[in-house]
Amino acid sequence: MREGGDELVDAHTSLYELIAEPAGHSLSPLIHNTSFQTLNINSVYLAFDVDHKHFSDVIRAMRALPIKGINVSMPYKEHIINYLDELTPIAQQLGAVNTVINHDGHLIGDSTDGEGFINALLDEHVSVNGKHVVVLGAGGAGRAVIAAAANEGAQVSVFKRHNATFEATSQRLSKWSQQIEVLPYEDEKLMAQVLTTADVVVNTTNIGMGDDQSSPIPLSVVTALHPGQMVMDVIYAPLETAFLKQARQRGCSTMNGINMLVQQAAGSFYRWTKQTMPIETVKTAIKQELINQRK
Repeated sequence: MREGGDELVDAHTSLYELIAEPAGHSLSPLIHNTSFQTLNINSVYLAFDVDHKHFSDVIRAMRALPIKGINVSMPYKEHIINYLDELTPIAQQLGAVNTVINHDGHLIGDSTDGEGFINALLDEHVSVNGKHVVVLGAGGAGRAVIAAAANEGAQVSVFKRHNATFEATSQRLSKWSQQIEVLPYEDEKLMAQVLTTADVVVNTTNIGMGDDQSSPIPLSVVTALHPGQMVMDVIYAPLETAFLKQARQRGCSTMNGINMLVQQAAGSFYRWTKQTMPIETVKTAIKQELINQRK
């Protein structure tokens, strides 16, 4: 129920949630509640910090209460799969979930991160079809970006730490597409060579998040960035990471994680409500919130 733009909760209000650890910094409640109010949908979106020992309790509550859907963020995108009844094909491929739909207690896991990446680029009139995309990191968000880029016809170079999971990850990603190659993050000379030929570069690691002033690429590699490239960071706090600042100073076009966040949220919103998110209204609300945070 909505009156005069005010949010009212009643016995018929549907609930949606974000579960993460931490969740306090998230813009998702603002994004979805702005959308619900704009479209006069009787729903509320809440964010919860959930520690690991209470995770199963949250999923049980989802089956019992009028919680129609949840978003899942770090560190639970892979862990939640153990509690779901069904996965969409893309969630199965990625082995990660960021969206859960509750159909009368039947929980379906999906992923909208990849389409969020593609649609964020399309907003800037950038297509990855036939392009060379370099992805830094191969975690949950990274795999979504990798799969989406390959599915759109890009040649994808992935830099991953050469640790105990390197070979398994390399084999897994290579099975998705012959267009994907996995390379050792530690090889600075190789990274510089590969970045030189990139059309789009995406940081999907958490390096540079919050107060972290470091960059996901070493100083010796920065000169490989050049005008004509689109450099993205999935991080949106801060709005300009050290990585994006380096790219901007090298003459690259840059994009922070806000557009991707909104676009992946739009995918979740549609799956839950079958309605189109009012994206421009949402972006305006985000800009105002970020201005308020700086005051």
